[in-house]
Amino acid sequence: QVQLVESGGGLVQPGGSLRLSCAASVNVFSFGAMGWYRQAPGKERELVASITRAGTTNYIASVKGRFTVARDNAENTICLQMNSLKPEDTAVYYCNAWTVGMSYWGKGTLVTVSS
Repeated sequence: QVQLVESGGGLVQPGGSLRLSCAASVNVFSFGAMGWYRQAPGKERELVASITRAGTTNYIASVKGRFTVARDNAENTICLQMNSLKPEDTAVYYCNAWTVGMSYWGKGTLVTVSS
């Protein structure tokens, strides 16, 4: 049973930083890709950043230059470093892991950007 557990969410002022972590119960190289999605109130869930098994990263335009996704192979985790946060980044952030025919989700962690 694959489990993904997110941590690191919270309340931060605009311009601040947060670091989200996602701990996997299996070796992260088991997955073809892992990523972070977010869902703001009243909006659809969107893919924010992803990293493939080969280490290729992708970001949505609105977070490029501010967010960085990285993988810690030894700890079986991926992280999302979020800098220069904006109120529109407020959302529940979900960790996702994908392999052929299967997709796994964490329960999410809330990020609130507000003064």
